[in-house]
Amino acid sequence: MPRIVLETVIHAPIRRIFDLSRSIDLHKISTAHTNEEAIAGTTSGLIGMGESVTWRAKHFGIWQRLTSEITAFDPPKYFVDEMKQGAFKGFRHEHIFEDRGGTTYMTDIFDYQSPYGIFGRMGDNLFLKKYMRGLLEERNRVIKEFAEDEDKFRLVLS
Repeated sequence: MPRIVLETVIHAPIRRIFDLSRSIDLHKISTAHTNEEAIAGTTSGLIGMGESVTWRAKHFGIWQRLTSEITAFDPPKYFVDEMKQGAFKGFRHEHIFEDRGGTTYMTDIFDYQSPYGIFGRMGDNLFLKKYMRGLLEERNRVIKEFAEDEDKFRLVLS
């Protein structure tokens, strides 16, 4: 099962970053290039424990739907979202936040399993893991941008 681990250093309070990371509205901003929209479940605001969201987005030229649910929640240190339905055989995304003297270290651990057996594993190696890493890096770049800029932060979470 492929694993992507990213650490992002953000100069903002841990609670702000925790909330931006579970903001449906900020997620839409970070995935604008895929025309991603929340179409069911929690479709705006902050998602919390036991809640789910269904996304519709275009990846690799194909419209897809993916439903994920928050399955673990320990504010402002940790939460997990897991796929319930979608193109993957499964995924689990851990979001870990650590305050180190006013600077927040945000760690993503993204484990996923592609469908289609050996063909899915070949796709992981050829392009999918790089594509998924890029999506996560862009998401984290947007979280950092909005967390470190008070005016932008207020646009999303006010």
